[in-house]
Amino acid sequence: MKKLLSIALLIGLFAATSIQAQDTARTAPPDASTIKFVTVADGFDRPIYIAGSGDGSNRLFVNEQGGKIWIIKDGKKSDAPFLDVSSLLSSDVFNGGYSERGLLGLAFAPDFKTNGFFFIDYTDVNGDTVIARYKVLADNPDIADPASATTFLTQKQPYANHNGGQLALGPDGYLYIAFGDGGSGGDPENRAQNLGTWLGKILRIDVSGDSYTVPADNPFVSTDGALPEIWAYGVRNPWRFSFDKQTGDLYIGDVGQNQWEEVDFQPAGDKGGENYGWNIYEGMHPYSGAAAPANMTLPVAEYSHSEGIAVTSGYVYRGTKLPDLVGVYFYGDYGTGTIWSLYRDASGQWQSNYFMKNSGNTISSFGQGDDNELYIANYGGSILSFEPASS
Repeated sequence: MKKLLSIALLIGLFAATSIQAQDTARTAPPDASTIKFVTVADGFDRPIYIAGSGDGSNRLFVNEQGGKIWIIKDGKKSDAPFLDVSSLLSSDVFNGGYSERGLLGLAFAPDFKTNGFFFIDYTDVNGDTVIARYKVLADNPDIADPASATTFLTQKQPYANHNGGQLALGPDGYLYIAFGDGGSGGDPENRAQNLGTWLGKILRIDVSGDSYTVPADNPFVSTDGALPEIWAYGVRNPWRFSFDKQTGDLYIGDVGQNQWEEVDFQPAGDKGGENYGWNIYEGMHPYSGAAAPANMTLPVAEYSHSEGIAVTSGYVYRGTKLPDLVGVYFYGDYGTGTIWSLYRDASGQWQSNYFMKNSGNTISSFGQGDDNELYIANYGGSILSFEPASS
């Protein structure tokens, strides 16, 4: 185990150069007293994701779990949904009880401004995951064509929970897809460590055509018995992940089992293939009792269930309104509203610090606009922005 920790430390120190070269090393955490949260828009039903489209329009797109995507433009929620796929979802999403299913992810093609393509992740009427591409109407950029759907891939879900759901176009132009371990508790079938299934993985695919292809440099393309779409494995339920817009580094919030929530990190330029340890480890702690594999990558931050219940990965701040936050990654807890900051100090060591509690709000997702400013989706129905306390 000491050898494993030493290797992880060396990897962390080596990876530090990607950010250290572009961000001033911090000697202290950011000052929470310099910011406040302002309601941008409300009246949403279970909002669970926020995204900018990258087309320079400064519109924010908000996913509702029940299948509708709305636009916030000039501080106002659109009168009609951008897209409504509620008829494609399973009934448990609407029965008033707890559900992890629904419209879970959204990502815009790198050339969305010219081709109008975007991708969604949803669970269908059978509860199985679908990744589909849609297109904006030619005569109205605020409305998508519901008849334009092209299904890129599907995944049968053995249980109703741990669906993952995050989609993101990486700096390499490929689509990254988060799949949870398929559900139940403790990953009883050890799906996250099995390279013969997409469950418990992050995939990386080329979506530049009308169907996906597998990038030739994916890490398991030539591995017998492994699915070639897999980029990383050993995750339980990576509800949200994000790429740093400046460095290309990848941050993953992996929701834990009974005791530990974790944030995983993959530096820009990495070749993939990381094993983030589930279900052998939960956070930095043994879980299943199996021996830790030599290739296991430990998280860069964790917190216990004495502090929260489910991690929501955020973003590295790259906006201009709050200069003290630049280069700092923020993440939060879904249940408590607690927010932490994460950065490296001058020696390259990760520092995770309590930032503030966003009291009264359930953090279902963070978001980043075209202007690189940060937002929070409050599951109770509102979208909040990070703003200077003095404004």
